[in-house]
Amino acid sequence: MSEQSFEEMLGDSVITIRNGDIVKGIVLEVKDEEIILNIGYKSDGIITKSEYTNDSSVVLSEVVHPGDEMEAKVLKVNDGEGQVILTYKRLAAERGNQRLEAAYESGEVLRAPVTQVLDGGLCVNVEETRVFIPASLVSDTYEKDLSKYAGQEIEFVITEFNPRRRRIIGNRKQLLLAEKAEKQKALMERIHAGDVVEGIVKNVTDFGAFIDLGGADGLLHISEMSWGRVENPRKVFSVGDEVRVLIKEINGEKIALSRKFPDENPWTNASEKFAVGNIVTGRVARMTDFGAFVELAPGVDALLHVSQISREHVAKPSDVLSVGQEIEAKVVDFNGQDRKISLSMKALEAAHPAAPAEEEAPAEEAAAEEAPVEE
Repeated sequence: MSEQSFEEMLGDSVITIRNGDIVKGIVLEVKDEEIILNIGYKSDGIITKSEYTNDSSVVLSEVVHPGDEMEAKVLKVNDGEGQVILTYKRLAAERGNQRLEAAYESGEVLRAPVTQVLDGGLCVNVEETRVFIPASLVSDTYEKDLSKYAGQEIEFVITEFNPRRRRIIGNRKQLLLAEKAEKQKALMERIHAGDVVEGIVKNVTDFGAFIDLGGADGLLHISEMSWGRVENPRKVFSVGDEVRVLIKEINGEKIALSRKFPDENPWTNASEKFAVGNIVTGRVARMTDFGAFVELAPGVDALLHVSQISREHVAKPSDVLSVGQEIEAKVVDFNGQDRKISLSMKALEAAHPAAPAEEEAPAEEAAAEEAPVEE
């Protein structure tokens, strides 16, 4: 048998490659702008930085090391200088497209870090393939500032896949809505009117507060925040507060809440505390032309009719009283069923011997003129 020459033996061991082939190689050297790869060919393969990644901030020596095994795609077998030009990013992008297409067809949930935050949304990379998530599909609520997502790993599904137009759209909102629907269903099966539950204040408005119950939001209306009077919900609650609430009513997906717990109802023992003849102390809460409403306890208001303010003639309550003023008066009428109490300051004044009998209006007359009292 004739012996082969060195050139012949080398020829037998060298692979044959063509443009578009996928080759494997061992990293020989990593430079600032290129990676040199032994691919088993008569010439080494070169991967330039621009063909490794689209991220100009990447330092090649930090992500690739001599001895690493890599796969790449042949761009040019001979660049004119005998070198084989390879691409890593294009091969990764092709595989990424295949991966994303499969995820699009199956509805698979993907997870990837946010690589860029734009005015109109977020960008994530899946195996070197860029996926864009529009701002409207990032969350189930409007978010003006998306910067908090920078660098975060997020979950999403692919809802539009068109690589030819470089349009691959991710959707995070869909997952959040599905998760919310599951939690809402579980919550609705668990809670009932009359239950006392814990929640977190999610939003505060002029008319009330929305409470996150762990699957659905309930409305705590301003009129249900306390047995007493609440002028401004923002002075009582802040976003993030933990609160204990009573489920007052469930109507479909709407949940009405209350902080008026029955065992704290101030009218429960009001008939004893504010019985006719008792002398009480209260604070002037508001005034009308016909009288002043006096808060005797949180949630318990009484009417001090203008005719019962003084034995002297009083044209209107504001002439002698002011909101917030503390007064002492006598209970002259108590109606627990309608939750109405009538007071008289005049009854505490010393009787004037010269005062005509008709000057003092009977309590029944004063009570007849009073307006309905809000609970």
